[in-house]
Parts: sequence; C-alpha cells; structure tokens
Amino acid sequence: MDIDQSRLKQHCELLCRTTRPAESADLEAARQYVIQQLESSGWEVERHHFQSQDSMLTTFSGQNLIARRPGLTSTGKPRFCIGAHLDTRPESPGADDNTSAVATLLEIGRLLPLIKEPSWKWDIELVAFDLEENGMLGGAEHARLHQEQQTDLRGMVSLEMLGYCDPTPGSQALPRELLGMYPDTGDFIAVVGNQNSTDLIAAFQYGLEKVIDLPVETLQVPENGEMLQASRLSDHSPFWDAGYPALMITDTSFLRNPHYHQPTDTVDTLDFEFLTKVAQGSLEAAKQILHCGY
Repeated sequence: MDIDQSRLKQHCELLCRTTRPAESADLEAARQYVIQQLESSGWEVERHHFQSQDSMLTTFSGQNLIARRPGLTSTGKPRFCIGAHLDTRPESPGADDNTSAVATLLEIGRLLPLIKEPSWKWDIELVAFDLEENGMLGGAEHARLHQEQQTDLRGMVSLEMLGYCDPTPGSQALPRELLGMYPDTGDFIAVVGNQNSTDLIAAFQYGLEKVIDLPVETLQVPENGEMLQASRLSDHSPFWDAGYPALMITDTSFLRNPHYHQPTDTVDTLDFEFLTKVAQGSLEAAKQILHCGY
C-alpha cells in the first residue's frame, strides 16, 4: 500500500485554488471536496457543527468533518484519531499550511480501508478540523466532544504542515531553548509530543523511520508545552490540555518555511517527494497502531 504522489499533488492543486478562511464559501467548497473524497473511499462522514469564541471573544461558527468506518461506534474497541485542519488564513492559499496535511489525510483515508478490519486492534477516525487559525478551536471542540462522550480515546495526531523541505545548511531555525540539540538543515520531519505521549511518539517515530531517506527528529516537551509555545501551535494542544496522549507531525512551520501565512504559500513551493515520504511514514505508523496499539 503506497502513497500516490500524483494524488497528493492533485489534492493540493485543487484545494489551493482559493483561500479558505473561517466561515467562507470557499471553505465550504473545500469541505464538500473532502467529504466526497472520504466517502468514495468508504468512510461515513459527519459534519459536526459548533460555535466557539477566540481569544478576543469573537464568536465563530465551525464544522469539523469526522470520518469513521461504518459500524465503528458499536465495536467497543479503543479509538485513535488522526486530523488536519482544513482552514487557512484569509491572505494565504495555505499550500503547506495546511493543504499538505489535508492531502496526506485523504491519502491515508484512501488506503486504510484496504486493510481487513477484523485485524484492527483499535478503531480510527479521521478529522478535518475547522477554525485552527482562530486558536485551535476545532481541536478544542473535538477534545471536548470525546470527553463528553467518554470515548476510550487512546491518542490523537495532528498533521500540521508536512510538505516544505530545504536541504540547505542553515535553513532550519530553532527556538532558543533547542539550539544545538537539533539539525540546522530543514530536511527532517518532526514528531512533537508531551509528557503523556511517550508511547505514541515511539509508535509514530517507528512508522516514519520505516521510510528510506526520511530524517526524523522527535521532541517531548514537559507537561503540556507551556514553556515552548511553538510546540502548541496545532490542534493537538487541546488534547494535551484534556489529558490525552497527542502528537504534532510537522515540518516545523515558520521555523523553516518562509512562506508561512503569506500569499506565497503556494503549491509550487512544496517538495512532493518529501511530502510523499512523510505521508507514507504516517500511514505506516497508523497501520502499526491499528494492528497492535502501543
């Protein structure tokens, strides 16, 4: 089961024709595309409507798209979640932030159903989050929903900017606290977890490292990452705050990609060979978790 690079590129090109800011018609068109792709792969997709306030107390209406395998709610198995936010900043088409991750989510969604489900130890849901750019509001709503429903959720992974690679020495910036601890070349994928995510970090590191010529770096932050705010900038952080094991898989965002939140975050800046490797490694990790847990 191999990730199809041409499909990744097609998803990115179609979704990046417009920006996708909160509550926009273009975001709704993107939702319809994601739903169509996931349903054609055999998933049942629920639109979960919610309202939430950002840090300025502005109220937004959002929709998380939750894809599950038919009959998932009745299996009684532990649950695992992989998600990626679908919205963009108003000024950016968001090729890396976060279309690269949405394309990966769709490819994982295409390939996972090819595995015979009786061999799954855990169940999985795929989520296209809304309102991430407004303060991880979609992730916070989904964490709240799992708490409310008392789901046996064993872990969550946020795919956050996966497709920018720069093999030039010095291309990778680092937070002051991490200087000298990681490479200064921006050609690796990062696995970021917190103190409760030790086993989940190991599981995803194992899957990613199965891919040849994909450098992988891991970071485990104390508590919930409050001392390193860059580690909290995706939909995994509300799951940390709710006590769930959770990860961010990332190309390190603004620490590497000069097009972050800019009109220049376009498809032609993505490295599709790198993105394909990251997607393949994420698929391998998901397969391992579904078969064996962690």
